[in-house]
Amino acid sequence: MARAWGLADIPDQTGRRALVTGATNGIGLEMAAALAGRGAEVIMTGRDDARGAASVAEVRRRHPRANARFVHADAARLMAMRTLAQTVAGDGQPLDILINNAGLVAPPRRLTTADGFELQFGVNFLAPYMLTALLLPAIARAPAGRIVTVASIAHRRARIDFDDPQSTKAYARLRAYAQSKLADLILAIELDRRLRAAGSPVASIAAHPGVALTNIFAGAEIPFVNLLKPTVFRLFAHGPVPGALPVLYAATAPDARPGGYYGPTGASERRGPVGAAKIEPQASDPATGTRLIALAEALTGVALRIP
Repeated sequence: MARAWGLADIPDQTGRRALVTGATNGIGLEMAAALAGRGAEVIMTGRDDARGAASVAEVRRRHPRANARFVHADAARLMAMRTLAQTVAGDGQPLDILINNAGLVAPPRRLTTADGFELQFGVNFLAPYMLTALLLPAIARAPAGRIVTVASIAHRRARIDFDDPQSTKAYARLRAYAQSKLADLILAIELDRRLRAAGSPVASIAAHPGVALTNIFAGAEIPFVNLLKPTVFRLFAHGPVPGALPVLYAATAPDARPGGYYGPTGASERRGPVGAAKIEPQASDPATGTRLIALAEALTGVALRIP
């Protein structure tokens, strides 16, 4: 049996720049630390400056020579995504890796972003869409740029409700979450389709962490999750390091395939060694991809143009 892919298998990242959103805790922090530990210049984002400073300090504690810095960016504000893109790409340097990781899970009531979008649809999908679209020119300047979008096994039971994508008629928190993560997977696949058609060297890849025990669930107030933590939940979940591995594989492994989707390969893809993940038909339908990108363009005012 082949040895499971792990942190030690990440290729040398010296000379590469990486942006990891939502990098102040959980799997985002583990991704940033792993990339910095392999020599990458890592930009870490979040919405809490104190936590951002602590996360950079933690990366440097693990890797004293790490080149890591924090940039404040609230994914609930589209203008913040524009400012972040300008900060990262304004000096004309290429961006080798973009990891769209920032997200939230199932607030118990319908909340909205600063721009008036349903919070999960806005933070989990519209923000990474806009950031990706704005950073594509910088990523295209890299020799082998990669865009990794973090999806979820929750996409399996989801559909995009184009009649009510903002859940204004009825809000069900887990349904809204699943829809937002399906949208992320559609984005990754549709973007790759367009990149391949344009002959671009940029790779768009998706990954999911399985069921990772991190504080992303802290504000969700999901009864079955709160009941099971931290005992029974550990039987079918894993920690932030193994949860980060599929994303790191997608971001760095030479064998990671453009348009691919990676995650744990254990039972129901909740945990286990990294490998190819299952893509449900609704995530790879070209017509749905075209329609979703058109919706994102209309809502954000930013077109997805392939350089």
